[in-house]
Amino acid sequence: MSRFRPPQPQGSLYITPEGARRLKAELDALWRVERPRVTQAVAEAAAQGDRSENAEYTYGKRRLREIDRRVRFLRKRLEGLTVVETAPADRTRVYFGAWVSLERDDGVRLDYRIVGPDEIDLAPGCISMDSPLGRALLRRARDEEVTVELPGGSRTFCIVAIAYERGA
Repeated sequence: MSRFRPPQPQGSLYITPEGARRLKAELDALWRVERPRVTQAVAEAAAQGDRSENAEYTYGKRRLREIDRRVRFLRKRLEGLTVVETAPADRTRVYFGAWVSLERDDGVRLDYRIVGPDEIDLAPGCISMDSPLGRALLRRARDEEVTVELPGGSRTFCIVAIAYERGA
C-alpha cells in the first residue's frame, strides 16, 4: 500500500469575525506564551548534559516543532482568509454567516450556523459551507426543502428560519 495521499482540496477562504479572533488568539498564545515556555524548558534540559538520553530535551524539541508548524499554518491561513463582517443584502436566503433552523423529515429541529472550514471545530452548532449540508443550504430560502446525500443515506430538511443576528 502506498503512502501517497492526494492533496486535500483547499477549503473556502471565508471566516467570521469571531472565528478570525479565535485563530488570532490561538496564534498569539502559541507565539507569546507557549513557545517561550517550551524554549525555556528545552534550554534547562540541554544544560543538564547528555542530550541523547534526556527525554525532557527530546520531547521539548518535538513540542517546539509542533508549535512552529501550527504557527506557520495559522500565519499563512490568516493571511489568505477574507473576514466577512457584513450580512448580505438579501437576508431571506441562506448565505455565509447565517443561523439556519432546519426541520428533519422525522420532525426533529436543528439549528446551525454556516461558517468557513476553519471554524467548525471551534464552536458547537456550526457547519462548514463546504460540507454537503452547507453546500445544499446556500442560496436557499425559508420553507424550501433540501435533500442531502449523507453517508447513512438521503435525508430531507425543511428550512424553518434564517437569521443573521444571534437570537433574531
